Amino acid sequence: MRRLRVGLAQLNTIVGDFAGNTQKILKSIAEAKSLGVDLLTFPELAICGYPPEDLLFKPQFIEENRRSLDKVIAASSAITLVVGFVDAKEDIYNAAALIHDGRLVDVYHKIYLPNYGVFDENRYFRAGNKCPVYTIAGVDVGINICEDIWYEAGLATAQAYAGAEVIINISASPYHFGKVSFRERMLATRASDNVAIIVYNNLVGGQDELIFDGNSLVLNEKGETIARGKQFKEDLIVVDADAEAVFRTRLHDPRWRKETLLPDESRWHRSKAVVSEAPLTSLKPPLAKRRVKVSRFPGEVYGALVLGTHDYILKNGFEKVLIGLSGGIDSSLVATIAVDALGNSNVVGVSMPSRYSSPGSVSDAKLLVKNLGIRLITIPIEKAFQAYLEMLAETFAGTKPNVAEENIQARIRGNILMAISNKFGWLVLTTGNKSEMATGYTTLYGDMAGGFAVIKDVPKTMVYELARYRNSLTDANLIPDNILTKPASAELRPEQLTIEALLPFNQLDPILTAYVEEDKSIEQIIALGIDEAAVKRVAQMVDKSEYKRRQSPPGIKITPRAFGRDRRLPITNRFKG
Repeated sequence: MRRLRVGLAQLNTIVGDFAGNTQKILKSIAEAKSLGVDLLTFPELAICGYPPEDLLFKPQFIEENRRSLDKVIAASSAITLVVGFVDAKEDIYNAAALIHDGRLVDVYHKIYLPNYGVFDENRYFRAGNKCPVYTIAGVDVGINICEDIWYEAGLATAQAYAGAEVIINISASPYHFGKVSFRERMLATRASDNVAIIVYNNLVGGQDELIFDGNSLVLNEKGETIARGKQFKEDLIVVDADAEAVFRTRLHDPRWRKETLLPDESRWHRSKAVVSEAPLTSLKPPLAKRRVKVSRFPGEVYGALVLGTHDYILKNGFEKVLIGLSGGIDSSLVATIAVDALGNSNVVGVSMPSRYSSPGSVSDAKLLVKNLGIRLITIPIEKAFQAYLEMLAETFAGTKPNVAEENIQARIRGNILMAISNKFGWLVLTTGNKSEMATGYTTLYGDMAGGFAVIKDVPKTMVYELARYRNSLTDANLIPDNILTKPASAELRPEQLTIEALLPFNQLDPILTAYVEEDKSIEQIIALGIDEAAVKRVAQMVDKSEYKRRQSPPGIKITPRAFGRDRRLPITNRFKG
């Protein structure tokens, strides 16, 4: 029986933390050896963290990356490793090091470099041109990186035709809602089409706006999932890959007698090398059965937001966060996510009532604070607001109160939050959602002031779904029912309702999805049966608010088209459409 015991070290790395990343890799190697692993894999660019962006332009960054790889090589006795790192030859490459029993055997260079959405790999790397297959412990193995496996009849197919029974893909595939199931279907198709075992090791953790969800997979030659990594958590997945089953299945598959030249194959240099004919150790302890629960929407999105908040705060050296609590749904959800990410002792709420704050909103905020068990600071803003009005009275003489006076209140609150942040070193979490960011229903230097925007990419309708989901996890609702049911209001003037400035959110969000996420034109959206005036009004608000979004703090990407990372439009722009 030809079996290859494969390990997938699903790690949460930090860009540029060479010591910390290397230590995690060495710890995984020791654990894998104790489990009799023949071949241990690590995520894409595990040595330096992903994405390193313009750090790749610093020669010392590349050199430190190589020194860390040497430490990993030194620890590789009695095991084979596939480790992501930056390789520097005549240029730099997104690379996978194949390491065996204390020596560097070969280096694979990523061939397909993504340059769309959040990816800019053509900016940094040269594409590889080698299509290798290696015999490891008597099993033929193909190695590729992330984007390489997304192409039908691409590299995985070429490696399978060259004899690869197991195909290793090390990846850093960023999360967005819906991608997990789509990615799994793609991998299942690659496995069944190529009659090969697919070992897919994905990065986990938050890096600035990006979330990597883990969800590493091993799929057999029929496209069936036989092992799965945890969602949003580090993990070590160990599985016995049955090469004999691949051989038997291929005997019954006529496609393997009708190999044709692949479209890109002429550009690739095929190679085959023997690393080891037999396992380095015959000690194979039995593997415990794994049961990994897979969350779907809305739990999946909620888990991403918790991980993203946790990692951004801690990886950037903060301990506590500060949140302005209005008694509304957005700030309530952000506070709840922060508590789940950091613990209630590390979350501080600030209530800043004004003359327009309703008694219900103040009491709702207090009840939320009690439910979450967090500290509340109350700082009324009336004195400051009155002082502003008096200072501006001469300048504003002869005009009617409007949004200028309303936004003074939001900016006072932003100042208070930033003052507390400066005094105690707590990071301010902003509370605006994607619907508000899209339409500009936010105040520069007011409610946009802060260090991290947790729900910046979460549409308002989804905010309510996530709040209800979190409430469903406990016997008593953490987020009070009244917060979920009362009409949305900024409470910056008497009897103000958000619906007056925007649209009902169940009407607004579909327009935003079509215009922002799907790049549909105004005419195409109207053709869907949506009111023409509403579509034109929303599109105008989106277009006019680009300058605000450029000045907003970073926030967690959970949709396919997040502002900033994915959707990049010029501020100075006269195109309407």
